[in-house]
Amino acid sequence: MKIKVGVIFGGRTVEHEVSVISAVQAMCKMDGEKYEIIPIYISKDGEWYTGEVLKEIETFQDMDLMKRYSKNVVLYQKNGAFLLQTKGLFKRIVKDLDIVFPIVHGTTVEDGTLQGYLETIGVPYVGVDVYSAVVGQDKVYMKQIFKSEELPITNYVWFYDNEYQEDRDELLKRIEKNLKYPVLVKPSLLGSSVGIKKAKNTSELIEAIEEAIMYDKKIVVEEMVLNLKEVNISVLGNYENQNLSVIEQVITKNDLLTYEDKYIGNGKTKGAKRGSKGKGMVAADRIIPAKVTEKEEEAIGDIAIRAFKALGTSGCCRIDFLIDEKTNKIYINEINNIPGSLSFYLWEPKGKDYSDLLDDMINIGIKNYKNKSAKIRSFDTNILKGFSEGNGIKGSKGKLR
Repeated sequence: MKIKVGVIFGGRTVEHEVSVISAVQAMCKMDGEKYEIIPIYISKDGEWYTGEVLKEIETFQDMDLMKRYSKNVVLYQKNGAFLLQTKGLFKRIVKDLDIVFPIVHGTTVEDGTLQGYLETIGVPYVGVDVYSAVVGQDKVYMKQIFKSEELPITNYVWFYDNEYQEDRDELLKRIEKNLKYPVLVKPSLLGSSVGIKKAKNTSELIEAIEEAIMYDKKIVVEEMVLNLKEVNISVLGNYENQNLSVIEQVITKNDLLTYEDKYIGNGKTKGAKRGSKGKGMVAADRIIPAKVTEKEEEAIGDIAIRAFKALGTSGCCRIDFLIDEKTNKIYINEINNIPGSLSFYLWEPKGKDYSDLLDDMINIGIKNYKNKSAKIRSFDTNILKGFSEGNGIKGSKGKLR
């Protein structure tokens, strides 16, 4: 019997389209002999849909047609079964699921919000849990954990939007006292390089901050690495076991890897299969394997596993690094818990094709669910039976008999 896998994608996020690309790619590569693939699309207004047409990228070019040929549903649990049910007056069950596979990017979906809903229902799912999703999405939390684990990071300052709005001059002084130009200004919760700008002076810093706060309330300003080489590595596993992919070197004509570089690039790849436009992260220009020394490769792998375990990550993530080619110093930049295209192209040179990678991720999700189910989650005793009767909440004041 096939395992019924509900692939969730989309969502109310600026990375909506990236998620659609990643999910459609993945659904095309899942083993149809082993899995029944059930697409679950979250629209930009937060509605959930399912239907076979959602497996095709062309479906999302006409949203009216998408709604006509798919079903508006909700996901819930009943008597131990995980069900997709239509909305409206005449409700009916459309599908039941065995496990959910979130292939989502950005706020309200990748940041622990969706994972929290799945935990509440109790459905098994692939990838990071709520806690890892939160710290993996928030650049401030992430950097604080990296720093506590003594992992090499660039100097940074973070603040809330109201601090800037209430006393801009004081905040600018604090940034310029602690950091050297040029700097990068980033919304803390976003990915895919959305809202990130470089600043070489005070006026550019102001401009970059004012753009960043359009996206997020929490902002990170960090020193740029000069003589920069950007490299990434993928880690597959959970807290018990971790495996490393090859390292890629990402090429850009800009000062930093942009949204356009990642998703609308020329797809020039040396040493691996060539990507193409509209193919997600595989579209970026890259060198695989990266031009790094054996010592650098070992250091990157060691830092990646330490970061993976420190953040409690699970599934397949991508961890981004910055190398100063003049000093040869390596900095960990950030983790992507659900990377674009799930970083499948980093595993192909290791002999693991995309279908095998997806299979491994699903198996890790099942194992995580079994491990979690073996832990004590609640107590059979009901302490509420000991409260005084007839006095109501105010009357009892929580006093036991």
